[in-house]
Amino acid sequence: MEALIPTGPFRPPRLPRLNGVARSGLAGLAGAGAGAGAQFLVVVLVTRGTGREAAGTFFTATASCLMAAGILRLDAGNGLIYFIAGSRPSGYRRARCYVRAALVPVVTLSLAVSTAALACLSDPTLRVLAVALPAVVCADVVVAATRGFGAMRPTLLLDGVLQPAVQLSLIAAAVLADVESAPLLAAAWALPHLPILLLAALWLRRRLPRTPYPPGTAHDLWRHNWPRSAAAAIQAVFQRLDIVVVAMLAGPAEAAVYTAATRFKVVGQLANQGLTRAVQPRLVQALTAGDLPRARELYQSATMWLVLLTWPVWLGYAALAPWLLGLLGDGYASGVPVTFVLAATMMLATACGMADVVLTSAGHTGASLAGLVAAVAVTVALDALLIPSCGALGAAFGWAAGTAVKNLVPLWRIHHRYGLRPFGAHSLAALTSWRIP
Repeated sequence: MEALIPTGPFRPPRLPRLNGVARSGLAGLAGAGAGAGAQFLVVVLVTRGTGREAAGTFFTATASCLMAAGILRLDAGNGLIYFIAGSRPSGYRRARCYVRAALVPVVTLSLAVSTAALACLSDPTLRVLAVALPAVVCADVVVAATRGFGAMRPTLLLDGVLQPAVQLSLIAAAVLADVESAPLLAAAWALPHLPILLLAALWLRRRLPRTPYPPGTAHDLWRHNWPRSAAAAIQAVFQRLDIVVVAMLAGPAEAAVYTAATRFKVVGQLANQGLTRAVQPRLVQALTAGDLPRARELYQSATMWLVLLTWPVWLGYAALAPWLLGLLGDGYASGVPVTFVLAATMMLATACGMADVVLTSAGHTGASLAGLVAAVAVTVALDALLIPSCGALGAAFGWAAGTAVKNLVPLWRIHHRYGLRPFGAHSLAALTSWRIP
């Protein structure tokens, strides 16, 4: 798909000052930090409160649920951000139409898959998560739609604070009650998605203009979004396939060790997600308007902050890995080599910045899809080769190779087409221009 950069005269929309990005970025990072901390505490509770078999079953089931949800979302959330943010100059008149066009196929598909899973699955943990699947899918899409209006508060409060806090509380209650039941833990993990969905829908409903539904709305949205839908599905598989493959090839106990050792990568992923949520609507506006200097400024500033905020975390995690994994209980210290691979890989990925987000914000969803397919192919091939002999460490090497491909391919594409680099003149300037007034 060609980049959405006009060739004729165009008066670019007035864009917010970079200080606005700073406020939104720091808000996103605050939510990311809260979510990462809560997720790490969930891992500690589950690993210390249950045996490795039960913990591995729980981690594998939730990873499978999140993979399914990532596929069924069809990347509708990012599509809504793109179209709602792009309709800003006209006062968001078509925002309600875009939301409807995005949600109808997502809701229909998730309900159908949930029903089929309940009919076909016999594992009680997976059946619990099948019931919750539509709420897990739709909550993320509706929360993402709020960011199309430039608002970070719903994401921060709902996705960054409320959901992880309630999950942590419910799982802690189950562990303290000495209930080593993977289905009960799965229910505690899934339940908070429902109030998140309802609260985000209420926020969104009050801000959607009531306008007639024009013909062609769904066609426009999904013509842009279908390559990204496939890419998001592959991305969801890429993020969590390694846990499922380890469980299949080496057993749930080894999957528990691998999950515990790699759970801290959520910190970097959430930090990246926090900045992405703040910067993405502005990148869409800048690239749609053909404002490459603004896009370069956003990309390099975000990359600089991402490196400054996460590299100390990865270095500290590698240094403290034996102690941190010791907190999780007996048998988890074997995951220490995995943490070294994780730390080095995440530092490389962070240095590339949000290259794939820039690529898709410019409209190159097909190119993003091709890069993700290559990353998954590399990961699966190395997992199949290394896990039987190396266990969790083999999965770490497979994931590292796939992550390198996933970041370096879009980085090369945006540099080749637009001359964008993750570091440059705006990198050091970001330290002063992103101040909070």
